[in-house]
Amino acid sequence: MSAICEKIDPLQGIFGGRPRARLDGIIELWHDHRTPIIFCALIVLVVIRIFIHRIEETEPLKALPKQFEQKIDPLTAAKKSSGVNSENTIAKSNGPRRIKGGITKKPSTGKEEQFDKSRPIKVAVFFSSVTTKTERIAQQYLNALGKVADRLSCETPREFLKPELYDLTEIDFEDFFVSPAKTAENAHLFYLFLIPSYNIDTINDTLLQHLEETHHDFRIDTAPLASLLGYSVFGFGDKEGWPDETEGYCFQAKEMDRWMSKLTGRKRAYPIGMGDMKSDHVERFEEWALGIQEVIAYVASSGSLGDGVPGSGDAVESDAEDVAEEDDGEVLFEDDASGDNGESPRPLDDVEDLGRMIRTSDGNGTPAKGKKAPLAVDFTSYGSSSTKKRTPTAPVIKEMVAKNSPTYAALTKQGYAIVGSHSGVKICRWTKSALRGRGSCYKYSLYGINSHQCMETTPSLSCSNKCVFCWRHGTNPVGTTWRWVVDPPEMIFEGVKENHYKKIKMMRGVPGVRAERYAEALKIRHCALSLVGEPIFYPHINEFLAMLHAERISSFLVCNAQHPDQLAALKAVTQLYVSIDASNKDSLRKIDRPLHRDFWERFQRCLDILREKRFRHRTVFRLTLVKGFNVEDEAEGYAQLVERGLPCFVEVKGVTYCGTSTSSNAGLSMSNVPFYWEVCDFVKALEQRLKARGLKYGIAAEHAHSCCILLASERFLVDGKWHTHIDYKRFFELLEERGPDGDWTPEDYMGEPTPEWALWGNGGFDPRDDRVDRKGRKIENVVVREAPPPESW
Repeated sequence: MSAICEKIDPLQGIFGGRPRARLDGIIELWHDHRTPIIFCALIVLVVIRIFIHRIEETEPLKALPKQFEQKIDPLTAAKKSSGVNSENTIAKSNGPRRIKGGITKKPSTGKEEQFDKSRPIKVAVFFSSVTTKTERIAQQYLNALGKVADRLSCETPREFLKPELYDLTEIDFEDFFVSPAKTAENAHLFYLFLIPSYNIDTINDTLLQHLEETHHDFRIDTAPLASLLGYSVFGFGDKEGWPDETEGYCFQAKEMDRWMSKLTGRKRAYPIGMGDMKSDHVERFEEWALGIQEVIAYVASSGSLGDGVPGSGDAVESDAEDVAEEDDGEVLFEDDASGDNGESPRPLDDVEDLGRMIRTSDGNGTPAKGKKAPLAVDFTSYGSSSTKKRTPTAPVIKEMVAKNSPTYAALTKQGYAIVGSHSGVKICRWTKSALRGRGSCYKYSLYGINSHQCMETTPSLSCSNKCVFCWRHGTNPVGTTWRWVVDPPEMIFEGVKENHYKKIKMMRGVPGVRAERYAEALKIRHCALSLVGEPIFYPHINEFLAMLHAERISSFLVCNAQHPDQLAALKAVTQLYVSIDASNKDSLRKIDRPLHRDFWERFQRCLDILREKRFRHRTVFRLTLVKGFNVEDEAEGYAQLVERGLPCFVEVKGVTYCGTSTSSNAGLSMSNVPFYWEVCDFVKALEQRLKARGLKYGIAAEHAHSCCILLASERFLVDGKWHTHIDYKRFFELLEERGPDGDWTPEDYMGEPTPEWALWGNGGFDPRDDRVDRKGRKIENVVVREAPPPESW
């Protein structure tokens, strides 16, 4: 009884005791009985939930208003009453609609607005001028443009009206820039602007403000000038007052280009041109005018600015820099093709996966769904009892990359243009960067190549290695012998040029592309045979090289030191690379994953051949550093390889990680990418090892942006100055004078001294350009060549 009283005492405190006593009573009661209380509460909640669920099954909630009840149409009710299954019938509700995010795409009716070829074309030229210089140029250009219009009227089926000139100070902006100007002939209009930039208040400021207000006016369509055929801007500036674009050079012309792009729905027909009134404006304006003439002629014949690709009037308007997922950052805009039943096909990781993707076919040759491919069984008998004679059959020669193959789909999705059955071309991200004035690749710093005039291609997509750091996702074919159809070199040469120029023209409408560099890019001057695969694997590689040289296109050929016979037979090359990815046999097997069983012997033989060619070709060892694979304590091994091959140059570059599943499967991650200071330490150690062996090499140049450093033979150190650049004109002269088998040395076409900014210790960034972040903002070039202190790690 006393125990019971003790349990009741706290309850009495709750109602009659002091606050402190009541609180103590509640706490004591909870500690003594919390387990049964929680258990009972759970049971009550479960019972209530079961009760509510049963009520919902027997009858709907009557508390809901009628407008929220489901409305069933008579047809659905009839189907239910007749026993017809109506599970797929969508019931409509009278309740509030749910708002879904995203843009609603209208179904295609096949009646999209077509370009009316019966309407004439008229060019409107707008200009502003304070000192009348721009006005005189505009008048002269109008006369020349009139002659072009007359000629195009005769050469094309379209009628070109006489172009008109408009002074921005004498027109009403509402008539031209809120909607396209009205013409009596109902003509298609093409706008051109000649805009000098001033740091005083002029009509330019008024127009730019008007364009901005029009863009932000909610009463006006977001692209009110979208019906224009296109537009382009040329700016006149003064580099004495504003040395570069970041300091205001042609700043008002750039603003005009930006706002017109927004108002026209990104119909930039040609990159903005810029010329200095005190130096090169005549030359720059002629380049721009010639480009405009070509664009107008194309519009007249096709009715569009391009093939509907980004950069030809349909470019993504953004100030952000393209994110380079790979070394060349090709941006793709195609939607992934859906497989059967709406499923997306699995990306092809390697040619070895082809066997898993093969499906059996029916009698018509079409794939049969739901059937697995039969196992590959070898019925060949090797015993002596096999006496039956077999009729020999000719081997079937297949295409390396057939157009209906998964390999073709994977490579084209990555941005490659496949030429023939085994060649490819792809625009490099450094080419796009150089076109926009955002930096060139290391070849410009080290050897003087203009990145925007460089074509990256290969006549053989097949390779005999499967390197762990390959940024081609393992989608290219592999093989140890050529067993495919051989395309003629003439077809390959014309095909790669055509597709390269197509890709360059895709950049025409991209923001920031410089008109003068775009015009230069339409004339290929260099060819990097390093895209993917093994170029010297192609049986007619010498004929292909001869075609390049005949058009004065320099050749930079990269091989992987696995084809010594082809390397020995190679004729004149502007610069010959050999990839040296490891210093010993075990490391080479892990990194390159070669297919040849005698890969190490082939590798060493290639080094011996390179030693023989060192007085005939500019030879280069290309070292790709992969931390954890070939960096630690391997400088001595690399020094031995350099001593064996004695190349003219040794390029040391940190690996570029592309973040693919192929790389991760090979054990590669971002932790394997060395910092630049680690590459610097390795190069310094390698230089010391070379000097200890009596080899005369020194650190000559660098391109920190690419994490690349160049060691050069002192053959190229003249009067205390490094000469790593190439005299391309002299190379072609030697080739024409003495032929591809002529007698000359790399010193015979050695160029001018390496520029000061490219030498070791100066960073190597192109001084013509500006480094920018992903928002387009200028950033300083900060190069870290020393290891940071441990406390900062």
